[in-house]
Amino acid sequence: MTTDQDYEKNKIAKLEVISCTSSAILHFSDRHLPAVIGRNSSRAAKVEGDGCTPVGFLPLRRILYRSDRLTPPRSSIPYQALTEHDAWCDDVTHEDYNHQIRLPHPAKHEKLWLEENVYDIIGVLGYNDDPVRIGRGSAIFLHVATSNMEPTAGCIALSLDDLCWVLEQGLEGILIPN
Repeated sequence: MTTDQDYEKNKIAKLEVISCTSSAILHFSDRHLPAVIGRNSSRAAKVEGDGCTPVGFLPLRRILYRSDRLTPPRSSIPYQALTEHDAWCDDVTHEDYNHQIRLPHPAKHEKLWLEENVYDIIGVLGYNDDPVRIGRGSAIFLHVATSNMEPTAGCIALSLDDLCWVLEQGLEGILIPN
């Protein structure tokens, strides 16, 4: 279990949700960065499609990025360039639920290669992945926020500059208190 003391001395960020809204502040390495979360705030008992960001400790598993748009930030976390064929399965009836997949794919999915820049860099957060529990939520990412900081469907979003900065500083996970 990760505690407040752990996040202060390690490469763990703590997310402060602003009174049951989709606005938040990411505290990391003596900086306080504006962030947005799920349109329905945060929730301990997350379910697929609820628009909530899950509470708890979310380790940063890997980084995906658009190599045609940017160079990945320096990080000790493994990274992989996206292609037009990358997607994430959010179909609760399919065996690939909450896994990265290649298109074409028969299951319901979310494309990772987008025209807008929100998925130019994706930090894949460890949520409902070890093991995957059907219906408990999928595709929880740390990604680029829209220019007007719109709420997400459950992810955590930062400005591109702030996202690159936390990754370059060695972010390893995010603690979201209940």
